[in-house]
Amino acid sequence: MLPRTIPGLFSRRLFSASTRMASTTPMEDLMRDKLTHALTPSTLVIRNDSHLHAHHSAMQGSTSKETHFHVTIVSDAFESKMQPARHRMVYALLKEEMAQEGGIHALQLKTKTPAEEQREKERKA
Repeated sequence: MLPRTIPGLFSRRLFSASTRMASTTPMEDLMRDKLTHALTPSTLVIRNDSHLHAHHSAMQGSTSKETHFHVTIVSDAFESKMQPARHRMVYALLKEEMAQEGGIHALQLKTKTPAEEQREKERKA
């Protein structure tokens, strides 16, 4: 089985007509579709951290297993934009999911341009 996300590639879950089944990660799938469509990222990594926060009082009684996410996005769409503007772009795309009951409760973002990602790789080398 392939990993769910590979930097530079987009994972897609493909189901044939005979194996139709409900996704176990509908919120993550929706986030991936919206972010991919709007930002055409070269890297998109979505990590579900909900299990780390299930004990928080705000999560008591929640039946959702998809409430807390860490998202890394590398996109040309962020060119010439400061971090707050980049984050507002992502928040605007996921506005409905953040507003709904049992939706996204917390979203940690890392937003970079391809040039910023390249400089980061060169510093680490």
